[in-house]
Amino acid sequence: MTMQAQVAAHRVSPSAGDWHDVCAVDDVLPATGAAALIDGEQVAIVRTRDGRFFGLSNFDPFSQAFVIARGIVGDRAGVPKIASPIYKQSFSLETGECLDDPSVRLDVFPVRVGGGRVEVHVPAKARE
Repeated sequence: MTMQAQVAAHRVSPSAGDWHDVCAVDDVLPATGAAALIDGEQVAIVRTRDGRFFGLSNFDPFSQAFVIARGIVGDRAGVPKIASPIYKQSFSLETGECLDDPSVRLDVFPVRVGGGRVEVHVPAKARE
């Protein structure tokens, strides 16, 4: 099983609170993403080349598929972004805004790193 499949298969119990331990820092290579299923919410965990982590919805509204974590990580004019692997629309990792169509936005989830682990904050409203 690939690391992305292992991370995607990771389920977190609701009793863990709003911060969810997702994976080890080294499980997500620089300039890549991985998908995590957190209480039914698919979250793309993205690591930039400089080692920063971001979390956003894994759902691509243009292709209607859960594929954002498999996108191309880079930047546009200094804005860290990920491009959908299907139709190549780019989304800001910081805000979730589509850089090609500002009327479209992905949900963004706070990410923190500590003790070599990546945690994602998924508020209860996102899980309802």
